[in-house]
Amino acid sequence: MEELWDLYDGDRNKIGLTQKRGEPIPEGYYHLVVSAWVVNDQGHYLMSQRQSNKPYPLCWECTGGSVLLGESSLQGALREVYEELGLNLETTPAKLVYQIRREQTQDFYDVWLFHANPSIEFLTLQDDEVADAQWMDKEKIYTLQREHKLHPLIDYLEEIL
Repeated sequence: MEELWDLYDGDRNKIGLTQKRGEPIPEGYYHLVVSAWVVNDQGHYLMSQRQSNKPYPLCWECTGGSVLLGESSLQGALREVYEELGLNLETTPAKLVYQIRREQTQDFYDVWLFHANPSIEFLTLQDDEVADAQWMDKEKIYTLQREHKLHPLIDYLEEIL
């Protein structure tokens, strides 16, 4: 099934055009991308490890992806967490903690923070996307970053951790 996105102008206004994943985005337009960080009562963050056949193989990251046609930013974040980890956060309060327009990837990037305490053993990992999941403290995440084992597009850590 092909993945479709809404397109936005440089001021983040939806322009009524649809974009197919994998096709070049016209110059001056953007799509919407989200990341979802889940933090538990101990202050640990739920991190997932990318599959070995994905770009940035076996790097650790928070959950995220492109927002689909007709979805809001929050709806996209909730869907990505459910698809990749089997975790339903629909009733969990969400906080938008970071937003930026990224020229190099032609997207508006939103980062959401959720507070939840799921046990790892109750997660359902999406086989084609996620190799592993772990709760990690801030120091472990920074160590992964220094060792180049964290997805390189996560360049805003100081703003949210």
